[in-house]
Amino acid sequence: MLDLLSYQYLCIALIFAWSGFVRSGLGFGGTLFALPFLLLIYDQPLFFMPIIGLHVLFFAALTVAQAERHKWLSKVSENPPKSTVNWRFVGFSLAIMALPKLAGVIGLLLLPSQLTTLLIYLFVAAYAISYIFARPLHSNSNITDILFLMVGAYASGISLIGAPLIIPVALRHVAIGEFRNTLFVIWWVLVSIKLVALASVGIDLQVFAALALLPFAGVGHVLGVRLHQRLLQRDSQDFFRVIGWVLLATSAVGLTQVLANF
Repeated sequence: MLDLLSYQYLCIALIFAWSGFVRSGLGFGGTLFALPFLLLIYDQPLFFMPIIGLHVLFFAALTVAQAERHKWLSKVSENPPKSTVNWRFVGFSLAIMALPKLAGVIGLLLLPSQLTTLLIYLFVAAYAISYIFARPLHSNSNITDILFLMVGAYASGISLIGAPLIIPVALRHVAIGEFRNTLFVIWWVLVSIKLVALASVGIDLQVFAALALLPFAGVGHVLGVRLHQRLLQRDSQDFFRVIGWVLLATSAVGLTQVLANF
C-alpha cells in the first residue's frame, strides 16, 4: 500500500471515478484524462498503469456485452440484428498495431521512470492543445491510417495514452453507432497485451488496489453511460475545450515538477 496522506487517497479515488466517467462517456480517454492527475500524487507510472488497465478490461467487456445483449433483445424482425462492434475494423487495426504496441511496452520497461513521466506529460499537452483549438488530428488516406495506428499503438504501449492518434482512423471507417464499442474491443486487446507483458517480467499488476478502486470507477462508469447517450444527440466541442484547458494546466504543473527533478 502507498504511504500517502488521507486526502491523497481520497483524490486518487475521485480521479478513478473521473476516469470511469470519461471512459464510458466517450469510449476513450479514461487514461488520458486521469493519469496526469495521478502522477501529480505519486510519480510512478508503473504503479497506476496496471490498475487502469484492469479497469479497462472489466468495464470494456461489461459495456460491450450489455450493448450486444440489448441489441439482441430489442430486435423487431426475424433478421439477426447488426453487431454494435465493427469487427472488420477491429481486425484491420490490431493487425497493424500489435508489434508497435509491444515495442512501446519494451520502451516502458527500459526507460527511466522520470523520462516515461515526461513523455506522458508531453503527449497529454499535445492532445490538450488540439482539443482547445478544436483541431484534432485527421486521417485522410490509407497511408496516414497506418502511420497513426502504429504511432498510437506505440504511445499506448509506453503510456496507455494512444487514443487520440487511433480515433481519427476509426472515424473514417466506423459508424457513430458502432464507434464506442468498437474502440472498447480494441482497447481490451491492446491492454491485455500490455498486462501480459508486464506480468511476464514480474511487474505487480496491483490487483488488490484495482479491486479497491473499482467501486469508485463504477460510479463514474454509470454516470458516463448517461453522458454517452447525450453526446450522441449534441455537439461535444465545448466539453472537449474545457477538458483541454484542464489537461494543459495539469501537464504544465507536472512538467515543471519532472524537469525540476532531472
